[in-house]
Amino acid sequence: MHIAYWIVAALLAVFYVYGGGKKLLQSQEELRPMMGWVDQVPMPAVRAIGALEVLGAAGLVLPPLTGIAVGCAVAAAVGLALIQVGGIVVHVSRGESKVIALNIALLVAAGAAAWLATDWL
Repeated sequence: MHIAYWIVAALLAVFYVYGGGKKLLQSQEELRPMMGWVDQVPMPAVRAIGALEVLGAAGLVLPPLTGIAVGCAVAAAVGLALIQVGGIVVHVSRGESKVIALNIALLVAAGAAAWLATDWL
């Protein structure tokens, strides 16, 4: 189970560090081509989502790696799953139901990570 966790957690961490980092560091104009929803969400909220994604990625990797507060890995995975639920809501409200496949895949992966992380407890 530990190997499965590390595979899922590493993939999620890479994705969220990249996506969250973009939300943290890029301007609204730079984000718009890839994330059209940034026009409807205030930039402080976009930045907060980015920060939560980066922190969630760290929460997936650092606690099990260090052996300190390993329960935080479960919390991080659940938090990332909740971010995807919010993403699905935003996309559906914008009439973009065809683009929620990535959100659903990330939601499932985060759920799997949360379940696999219980092995650390």
